[in-house]
Amino acid sequence: MKSFDVPIIYRSPLISAIKKKRKEEDKMKKPALPAGRDFTPTLLDFGPLQIYLARHFGFCYGVENAIEIAFRTVEENPGKRIFLLSEMIHNPQVNADLQSHGVEFLQDNYGNQLIPFETITSDDIVIIPAFGTTLQMEERLKKMGIKTEKYNTTCPFVEKVWNRSEAIAKENYTIIIHGKPKHEETRATFSHASAKAPSVVVKDLQQTKQLAKYITGEKSPAEFYEEFKGQFSENFIIEKDLQRIGVVNQTTMLASDTQAIADYLKKVMISKHNLTASNMAERFADTRDTLCYATNDNQSAVTGMLETEADLAIVVGGYNSSNTSHLVELCEEKLPTYFINNEEKVLSAKEILHYNFHKKEEVLNAGYLPNKHPIKILITSGASCPDALVEGVINKLVSFYLVNVTSADLILKF
Repeated sequence: MKSFDVPIIYRSPLISAIKKKRKEEDKMKKPALPAGRDFTPTLLDFGPLQIYLARHFGFCYGVENAIEIAFRTVEENPGKRIFLLSEMIHNPQVNADLQSHGVEFLQDNYGNQLIPFETITSDDIVIIPAFGTTLQMEERLKKMGIKTEKYNTTCPFVEKVWNRSEAIAKENYTIIIHGKPKHEETRATFSHASAKAPSVVVKDLQQTKQLAKYITGEKSPAEFYEEFKGQFSENFIIEKDLQRIGVVNQTTMLASDTQAIADYLKKVMISKHNLTASNMAERFADTRDTLCYATNDNQSAVTGMLETEADLAIVVGGYNSSNTSHLVELCEEKLPTYFINNEEKVLSAKEILHYNFHKKEEVLNAGYLPNKHPIKILITSGASCPDALVEGVINKLVSFYLVNVTSADLILKF
């Protein structure tokens, strides 16, 4: 896979050594075990503190690609005004770094205007973030004379979802999008999908079950337009547009959730239309999972990590990061879990300031580290989180104990 030139401040000598070692081990495994399918965590044994790092975590292909393009754009265009449509990725440190280099955001994460578009000229540079953007925004920028081709950082795995949507649209399927309706990526995918076919967004299985009631006729068509307001395409006809369907998703959703939604809708269609394996395609498109590889690997790595007996889990990443919040969800099912965005939130051996993403607020927790020996902590991070932040958290935790091993010692080991 291509390697990217991202700022050294985002790298971690310790974690780079660990990832390099694990990749080398993967290549040496038997052919029956494909590289990357080993989801056991890596143990960092500091004696009184044992940290287990997830097999896969941190920057993914799309994020590194976006960061490289953004910083290269700044370097190659001194004196030019450079704008981002919205946050490059959902990581506060990376976005702050870009702003410190003079990059300005045109919109917030929800598409609300921060800088008047009327002030933008064809001499300015506008970078499209990794989430992509809507067809309407692409057309608006084009009419303004803004050339975005060179500065489009849309993740190729997001574009893969768009291509899959287009493919099933050509076969006259309505597109069901599993995603967070207000998320930048979902808005972009909805725009691209609805340009080709009737489309509707469902945010979870509960909402999917309500949608299914319009397929079965349990709910009247009139109710749909109010219940799913803002989540369906223009001129959506409920009686006609739910006869043939296919499911795609926001690339950072939980794989199990998307699968549950697809399975549920498939059963509904089988029951309503008396489908069999031979004629399933008449009503339900087998889109399979459209999650990106990093989301799949990171989630599988957390599942593998959770098989290790531990006292707690720490997840590092931006609080508005969708893929990171889903890693938190997985960890919460088994362990006390603390969602933090940097080492500064680890206040001491007694207190940690962590984010409750269910309530959308930071919470101070006392006594998060148990009084035992050794303490076992599971750690992972989201796809938009720099490895340097994870190492910072590790070093902060290590500083609370008398240890004979340092991060520098472990680098030599790996």
